[in-house]
Amino acid sequence: MLDPSVPQLVVNSRTLYFSWLPADPDAVAALVPAALRPRPDRQVFMNQYVVDDASQTSGFGAYTLAYVGVSLVGVDAPGGESPGGWWTHYVTCSDQVRQYALARGAPALRGRTVIRHEDGLVVAETEIDGVPVIRARCQIGEPGRMVSSGHHRYFTSRDGRLLNSVYPYVAEPVTPFVIESVEFLDPAHPIYALRPENPLTIGFGFYAPRASFAYPGGLSEHVTEPEPVGVGAAYQVPARRAASGLPSGS
Repeated sequence: MLDPSVPQLVVNSRTLYFSWLPADPDAVAALVPAALRPRPDRQVFMNQYVVDDASQTSGFGAYTLAYVGVSLVGVDAPGGESPGGWWTHYVTCSDQVRQYALARGAPALRGRTVIRHEDGLVVAETEIDGVPVIRARCQIGEPGRMVSSGHHRYFTSRDGRLLNSVYPYVAEPVTPFVIESVEFLDPAHPIYALRPENPLTIGFGFYAPRASFAYPGGLSEHVTEPEPVGVGAAYQVPARRAASGLPSGS
């Protein structure tokens, strides 16, 4: 098993990362530990990505991963541009990555994510234990000259301790980028509590055919109460889109 204290690097993954407002804000808030505070709007975030080849990682090998969680207040990543996040579900096809993540306190499950790109449309689907649970569709353009970079802070829990770490990233997002729909496919699965409202309201997001990031070498224990901060702008997707006929939220 990989040592969870050793940092890991991933380069040029295919990544779809965005956030939305949930259909059941109370259910989302109930997933967050008492020591952390969800945003007043209960924003949910999701990252679905694929690492196609072992040469793109420092030790993970090729794998797929999707994590979903709740955005927080008072615990921003360095620079203050990205809110901290509490991981609620963390799904990977790699037993090695899953064990590494579990040792760091992540709620890691067995599953797989597939990202398909054809004719300006990206479809990303995540399954858990063979059952499809989330499908996202977005309209995309081509990568431009813009590079997005910064840090994320994610929180986990291990042995009764609340932990967090800062994850640097560099991505080459496409433009234009429009989320068309987000479907939660299995009402019986606990992840269904995070489903989006309809009409779908998007907070932030991007698709990048090349996104790189690092798992840092250490975890810090969270010991202080966060202070409330303001929330950012969001945009709303129509309840149905003529292009696909699919509901924008589930």
